[in-house]
Amino acid sequence: MDEWSISDLQQRLGSGELTSVQLIQNYQERIDSLDRSGPRLNSVIEVNPDAARIASQMDLERKDGHVRSALHGIPILIKDNIDTHDRMQTTSGSLALEGNYASKDAFVVKKLRDAGAIVLGKTNLSEWANFRGKPSVSGWSSRGGLTRNPYVLDRSACGSSSGSAVAVAANLCAVAIGTETDGSIICPSQSNGIVGMKPTLGLWSRRGIIPIAHSQDTAGPMARTVNDAAILLSALTGVDAEDPATRKQKPARQTNFESQLTNSGLKGARIGVARNMSGTNPSSLRIFETCIEVIKSCGAQVIDPSDVRNYNKFASTEVEVLLFEFKTDLNKYLKQLPADIPCRSLADIIKFNEDNKQRVMPFFGQERMIAAQKKAALSSQKYKDALKRNRRLSRTEGLDRAFREYKLDALIVPSGGPVWLIDLVNGDAINWDMESTSPPAVAGYPHITVPAGFISGLPVGLSFIGKAWQDSKLLQYAYAFEQASQIRRPPNYLKTIEFSTTL
Repeated sequence: MDEWSISDLQQRLGSGELTSVQLIQNYQERIDSLDRSGPRLNSVIEVNPDAARIASQMDLERKDGHVRSALHGIPILIKDNIDTHDRMQTTSGSLALEGNYASKDAFVVKKLRDAGAIVLGKTNLSEWANFRGKPSVSGWSSRGGLTRNPYVLDRSACGSSSGSAVAVAANLCAVAIGTETDGSIICPSQSNGIVGMKPTLGLWSRRGIIPIAHSQDTAGPMARTVNDAAILLSALTGVDAEDPATRKQKPARQTNFESQLTNSGLKGARIGVARNMSGTNPSSLRIFETCIEVIKSCGAQVIDPSDVRNYNKFASTEVEVLLFEFKTDLNKYLKQLPADIPCRSLADIIKFNEDNKQRVMPFFGQERMIAAQKKAALSSQKYKDALKRNRRLSRTEGLDRAFREYKLDALIVPSGGPVWLIDLVNGDAINWDMESTSPPAVAGYPHITVPAGFISGLPVGLSFIGKAWQDSKLLQYAYAFEQASQIRRPPNYLKTIEFSTTL
């Protein structure tokens, strides 16, 4: 089953060569052999005990001639901060939320089930989506343990959607869902050699997802191919009356993204090169130059350079906004949990963590949470000023200015550099070559990463950043690049990177 796409699976399901029940069994065997033994990737925090039963139902529907969508009978893993109304918990990797069985599906999960997809299980993540301690260890949670990079096992899987990225890379599912506030889809995707997309804020509903900050949070698809990401993006797009951000959609945007993908998707496009966001790693830059030549060969007009002003000028106010919104948004989510969940506020979570610090905080603390708890309400002028500044610098005087000034359809930049060694003592290394994520995250604009190359066996990605609501165009550009470059290759599960030197 290595590298089988959704289309491959549907062909086999349609011909009778394979059933969804068999597919579930095969993926569960892979999870047992790769995730829980063997290299012990530890990407899946919980397997759905009802997956086989649901698969049987989908097989019966197919036999009766009823195929709901391209996702009918397809096993999908979702991040453990997304509500599922079933026998699986939703904990954001935290022991504080053990026993949290959601009273209803998140909007995106309901869309999955309506499409006939099978929720195979939940994936591990950086606890609380990497918004608990500073520094932290990406891919580690007190409930799920440490997720490892399948390419080189002593390297970080990045986060916070580490489990989703690793599971896709190791072929433990067809596709997966992650979430991002700033980098939590893009970093693990590029670091694990897969396609990951952060859609325009509001393309997917956030209802039923444990929040960090409503001004930046979104879920998104994680897949081995752009085509599979497009299929998943199409299925879960829609207006949700309970998420005001989705009301900005127009009906035309609820479309079949997959049908618009062609090998000539870059022909005639004006693609800008954000040199000032490209980092300093010499190996990454060499790969980036190769990517630029591929894009030119696809018929795009490359405008080089097309620098983005102010891309690094709002770091402090971004954190300020996240702290304010985290307190308000998390309290709102926790308040509606079942009555038997004792932690019903951020203050309760902080106390639980302190009372159970040997289990919850053996490697890092909860500085982010403590700082958030001190914040006032969202009516605070300090919050309003910070949010206004972020949007001005990231949109009006940042990305929008670059798109307008250079007459661009999209920007390209290295997604990041090679991922760092796991360090449980000091936490994550500061990756100075991860400049791609903050401008589109703060602006709420679409961002997709595609495999671009390897450095000492570690994957790195190429980012396409687009205008608001231009998700379809961004997918077209990424698909054309992917088809022309064909970089993706499955992991080898190396224990470490070994270098030989000769004098």
